Amino acid sequence: MYKSDIEIAQSADIKDIREIASKLSLTENDLDLYGKYKAKVDYNLLQSEKKSDAKLILVSAINPTPAGEGKTTTTIGLADALTSLNKNTIVALREPSLGPVFGVKGGAAGGGYAQVIPMEDINLHFTGDLHAIGAANNLLAAMVDNHIFQGNKKNIDVRRITWRRALDMNDRQLRNIISGLGGKAQGMPREDGFDITVASEVMAVFCLSSDIDDLKNRCSRIIIGYDYDGNPVTAGDLNAQGAMAALLKDALKPNLVQTLEGTPAFVHGGPFANIAHGCNSIIATKMAMHFADYVITEAGFGADLGAEKFIDIKCRMNNIRPDAVVIVATIKALKYNGGVAKDQLDKENLEALQKGIPNLLKHIENITKVFKLSAVVALNKFPIDTKAEIALVEEKCASLGVNVVLSEVWEKGSKGGVKLAEEILKITSKQNPPMEFAYELDMSIANKIESIAVKIYGADGVDFSPKAQKEMTNFEKLGFSRLPICIAKNQYSLTDDQTKLGRPEGFRITVRDMTISAGAGFIVALTGDIMKMPGLPKVPAAEKIDTDSNGIISGLF
Repeated sequence: MYKSDIEIAQSADIKDIREIASKLSLTENDLDLYGKYKAKVDYNLLQSEKKSDAKLILVSAINPTPAGEGKTTTTIGLADALTSLNKNTIVALREPSLGPVFGVKGGAAGGGYAQVIPMEDINLHFTGDLHAIGAANNLLAAMVDNHIFQGNKKNIDVRRITWRRALDMNDRQLRNIISGLGGKAQGMPREDGFDITVASEVMAVFCLSSDIDDLKNRCSRIIIGYDYDGNPVTAGDLNAQGAMAALLKDALKPNLVQTLEGTPAFVHGGPFANIAHGCNSIIATKMAMHFADYVITEAGFGADLGAEKFIDIKCRMNNIRPDAVVIVATIKALKYNGGVAKDQLDKENLEALQKGIPNLLKHIENITKVFKLSAVVALNKFPIDTKAEIALVEEKCASLGVNVVLSEVWEKGSKGGVKLAEEILKITSKQNPPMEFAYELDMSIANKIESIAVKIYGADGVDFSPKAQKEMTNFEKLGFSRLPICIAKNQYSLTDDQTKLGRPEGFRITVRDMTISAGAGFIVALTGDIMKMPGLPKVPAAEKIDTDSNGIISGLF
């Protein structure tokens, strides 16, 4: 009988988190317990003697489709498979946002027999990290408006306030608002708005901070707007960094949970990859690398977004590199990229597959030719996949010198990922050449963006709107030209037009606006119609989520 993801998770033999911690030689004194099955781990343990020289494996994917790819599921299943081969392994993942949970996805903790648990807790509130991040964001917003109300000593130009409020929910109604209405005592009326919490710069700062001092320093550098002379005003100018850090000090500790098979898992931080940098916290990654021999982590969406930012931002800032990259794909998703309608994907269609495979090949080229990293394709196997279809994918990938391994972790857990694990062990046993980046920091802002667009997306070039051009000139004038780039782009296409599937050619990327994330340490380029506050779909997942009189949740995927 078919079981849903949540039914599988609720029937699991979940272990006391102290037992999971003991696998890392951690005692109860090293933990802040959140009930029996969740705990936070003190990041100061990073100062202790390192247990191993870990291999870091990054899991990425093709551009996502409605057919699904199973990137998180593959990440978890691979970790369990390595554990089953007696390898000391930890998986490091992002925390789910309530926006997608109640919007489209209905859950984000893996699937089938490759999940992190307790699944409901991880998806809903978890240890409160995202609420703390939202609170810190909104504290800064309140302090900005209070400073203006109390006399505005910093001469903040209310027309050039760039700091927005945050909410961890898809609520399009709050994208653009007027705040401060109701008379003089209620504040200064001005244009305002909300971003989803995972797109907040506080989230990026949180995920890129190495400790509490680094967090405070980064918070102090956040630019909230400009004064009437055009000079940036920072959170540090308002003395907000200490209070923001006070709200975030407990959240900064990585969350320890477990997979269905008892592999330790850090789930911490959750920036979106289409509008932010798309990786779990650097503290969680380094903590995992501190205690394990193999660390499996993922970056959001396809290799054009999450993997690019993982390498060009996270790895660059922290002097780490993946020892191998897994690129996840499915036959169904590749046929969808080849023009097949979703309701026709169960039929063999070699012609459509031939048209869709170039999307996968482009992601392989990005990893192996641009970044010079070793890769393997994990092909999530479905019963309807035919031998001819699988053979075609294997043939095309082989032409780029990359192996394809069938993955069945959704159905079989670790047993379905052993071949993939063995391939990873083979790849990571070899000496890798030096990793390269898509651009160098001393390039101009425009050239860095163009380098990503041309090398990673396959574009012919980049067009900048007058507004983007003005912001870029301002950032260079203010001395931010050496910062890395975080491009906000739709996840469904290599282009900035989500309807162009496969591997489009002869297109240009349009940058409509730019923002500075001085605390996080990067420049954000917004392309196409990408929004920093998504909306709910016509039929949101929230309509199917429920809880019974015993508190048992249903409908979470």
